[in-house]
Amino acid sequence: MFMDVGILLIKMSFANPYFEDVRTKPEVIDPPQDEDMMDVSESVSDPTRNGGKPNVAVSSSVRELLECPVCLNVMYPPIHHCSNGHTLCSGCKPRVHNRCPTCRHELGNIRCLALEKVAASLELPCTYQTFGCAGIYPYYSKLKHESQCAYRPYNCPYAGSECMVVGDIPFLVAHLKDDHKVDMHNGSTFNHRYVKSNPQEVENATWMLTVFSCFGHYFCLHFEAFQLGMAPVYIAFLRFMGDDNEVKNYSYSLEVGGNGRKMVWQGVPRSIRDSHRKVRDSFDGLIIQRNMALFFSGGDRKELKLRVTGRIWKEQ
Repeated sequence: MFMDVGILLIKMSFANPYFEDVRTKPEVIDPPQDEDMMDVSESVSDPTRNGGKPNVAVSSSVRELLECPVCLNVMYPPIHHCSNGHTLCSGCKPRVHNRCPTCRHELGNIRCLALEKVAASLELPCTYQTFGCAGIYPYYSKLKHESQCAYRPYNCPYAGSECMVVGDIPFLVAHLKDDHKVDMHNGSTFNHRYVKSNPQEVENATWMLTVFSCFGHYFCLHFEAFQLGMAPVYIAFLRFMGDDNEVKNYSYSLEVGGNGRKMVWQGVPRSIRDSHRKVRDSFDGLIIQRNMALFFSGGDRKELKLRVTGRIWKEQ
């Protein structure tokens, strides 16, 4: 009876516009270490056992009860409830100023141990099942697995805007080509020219992304200006459209020069699992100081004219 009422209350709370402002992404939480909690196995259920289906008869009716009425994410211990039995996840508790969002009673620090123990008995499929993951995981291991799942989608690698599109590699390649109009090239060598009339400007100084197809994979070439100390610098680097376990098989080199001088960078591409900003701010690429870039540009040193050549190869 308690569970039916709880489900009804949670469903009713979805219509409350208050909840729309405090939704958030779930955190990765390790299984609880509490003597009141049941022991939780870290093993993954065999998807071929019991026809490859989790305990759906139990989880389908309970999962709604385990959803936080504020952020709508699955709740993990400590799960709190008010004196009227309305539950709430620990992450949302401070956001509602310790007041139950359903009845406005004070929440206090009451743990819903019964619901936590029900959760410990569940096994659920990975969220990325539609992307190919066939694993079934204990409730308290599921988020940790999903944070590392090889089938989790990739973020769009385009750096010129805060694009929120996610998907697998073929989907993102089509997205980059059709929606961002990036330059697409076949081959493992490249020769690109970057021009800017005002080399003092750093804002909006990200050049169009270039995508290369070679060795059966895709690589993204980035080039942009950013502020380092008091002066702008230029950086070029390569990212691999795939995971870290694959990217270690490839290397690349970049070269820029002029007036009888040149600079060469050699390294390993970074996976697009690492954000564009993370790679840039780690200086993992060919970095050119502004004065050197203008020297390479020749002329009156008032316009940036850089030619960057490069090569990608597969390690034996």
